[in-house]
Amino acid sequence: MSSDLPFSISKTENFFDKLGDFVGDVFYDILPEQGFELRDEQIYMAFQLEKAFKQKNIMFAEAGVGTGKTLVYLLYAICYARYKRKPAIISCADETLIEQLVKKGGDIEKLEKALGITVDVRLAKAREQYVCIRKLDQLVNQTNDEDILNVHDQIPDFVFDQGTSMNSFERYGDRKEYPWVSDSKWEAIAWDPLQQCSTCEWRHRSGQTINREFYRHATDIIICSHDFYMEHIWTKESRKREGQLPLLPEASSVIFDEGHLLEFSAQKGLTYRFHAGTLQKVLTTYMSQDVREESLYLVEEILALHDDWFDWLSKEAVSVEGSDRREVPRSDAMLSFVENLDDKVQQLLEQLVFDSELFTIDSYHIKIIEEYLEFFSYGLSILKKEEQGIFWLEENESDATFVIMPRLVEDILRKEVFSQSVPFIFSSATLAQAGSFDFIANSLGIEKFDDFQVNSPFDYEEKMKILGHSFEVEKNKWEELGRSLRDTNGSTLALFSTEEEMKRFRLWAEDLEWPFPIVYEGDEEISSIVRKFQDDIPTVLCSYHLWEGLDIPGESLKQVLLASLPFPPHDPVFQAKRKHALDPLTEVDHPYMFLRLRQGVGRLIRSQKDAGVVQLWVTEEQKENLQQKLGEVLPVEVKWS
Repeated sequence: MSSDLPFSISKTENFFDKLGDFVGDVFYDILPEQGFELRDEQIYMAFQLEKAFKQKNIMFAEAGVGTGKTLVYLLYAICYARYKRKPAIISCADETLIEQLVKKGGDIEKLEKALGITVDVRLAKAREQYVCIRKLDQLVNQTNDEDILNVHDQIPDFVFDQGTSMNSFERYGDRKEYPWVSDSKWEAIAWDPLQQCSTCEWRHRSGQTINREFYRHATDIIICSHDFYMEHIWTKESRKREGQLPLLPEASSVIFDEGHLLEFSAQKGLTYRFHAGTLQKVLTTYMSQDVREESLYLVEEILALHDDWFDWLSKEAVSVEGSDRREVPRSDAMLSFVENLDDKVQQLLEQLVFDSELFTIDSYHIKIIEEYLEFFSYGLSILKKEEQGIFWLEENESDATFVIMPRLVEDILRKEVFSQSVPFIFSSATLAQAGSFDFIANSLGIEKFDDFQVNSPFDYEEKMKILGHSFEVEKNKWEELGRSLRDTNGSTLALFSTEEEMKRFRLWAEDLEWPFPIVYEGDEEISSIVRKFQDDIPTVLCSYHLWEGLDIPGESLKQVLLASLPFPPHDPVFQAKRKHALDPLTEVDHPYMFLRLRQGVGRLIRSQKDAGVVQLWVTEEQKENLQQKLGEVLPVEVKWS
């Protein structure tokens, strides 16, 4: 039974006393007997975590690369989940990190083998990680694209056979099952916020629904992304009001792996997203009912004004490199659109009251329309208040979305997340700023916490070299970077600050012959690309996301190339942070960049046997201003060329 504790305990014995004895046995005896190295850092971390679980505290656990921190928090999470009979939730920075935890030979499998147990671990992935049958079914009749047609061919028969019993449903539809599909093609067939799932004829047969039903029943661990966890927090009460279950069940404990990235997911999760087509869809449904003429005129006015607003947004928005958030000026023209729209939406909400009393419209439709209009109006109310919201436009070939986000999330997190009486563990190699955890605690609304720091056991002076280069012309940088790839015959992770920067390198590299494969993030499903990199030793992996979490020990990764310093983009979110900082450079840009830089450097040495080179490119100005600081935050001295 996965729900049995891996140690015996009588009714008269204390759980935490027995847990402490068991943890000591695991790290001093069981793991060393299985060939694991005895690490003082790991044991110290284990007994620090015991305190957090015992007292149900918030704990910031900064543990360097190689301390084995994942094994420690997994051990506590599993035991405590079985004791409480509620699953632990492990929230990761993104889907890539989720796959790292559950991959073959990963930490969960290692723990199962070492302790002779079976861990019931299930994945709760974001909705856009599942194929949307409605979109796919429409697209297959309009496309000759083999990649998309192959996805359709792999959909199980029961999805299209309406007479099939619910008992014969099986899980399907996960992005990972279709690794050959590029990210851009996946967007055409994946769930997106324009889909009205509650009224969709496929909803009970969708992969998303079936997978959600599966992970809810996990007894040990549910793994999700930070984005998904925050969506759960944000939608929990509204889902309950609508008679739906929250996205995640009650947890015994919550662990945030790469917890320094939670603030960004919190902000993202608490956004109001206005899709250009959603209001049209909602109000067209309303107009198709038996609606009074007065209401029809009002709907037509709202839709015309809404179209004009989005036309204005599209024309005025400014693109920002490194971000899909296009900056929109807070001008009198925009506020005029917002005031007029909100005024007319309020009038329509009043009309809906009359319509519902006349019983001429189905009450279910009225409820959907009312909820969307109230959501729409509340978002506009944030926008009208100076300094309350951050806003931007996202656009692709077929859709535009205006996004409004509360500027500060501390109050919401304090109330909705950290008021729960469960252990919260933040785990990462980079949580503190100059030895203090106040920066991350303040940004998350955390007032009381425990913390500790454990250094990496690796001898970086012996194992790692960091070479620094300055450049003036980007083409010269690519030539140096290319020579470095050839010198090591591949086996390199090349990290870029933005997708645009990676694409510029790709454009340069594709004109040349290379004696090894070069794979790029986005060409396939990410865990498939990582697997190719790991299995085919000379391969070069180019990425702009994998600064955190990638764990590739051995010969596949002998060199890490950092094409530039990973400063935050000048998009509306970071511009708002800068605007409210006394010194934007030292309070916003540098903390973000140095933290991410340390993470990127940390991809190189993943085991005692690893050794290699990190190379970093900076501008002449950056070298002059940051040379000393880089020397202070990196694990070894930078040798400048």
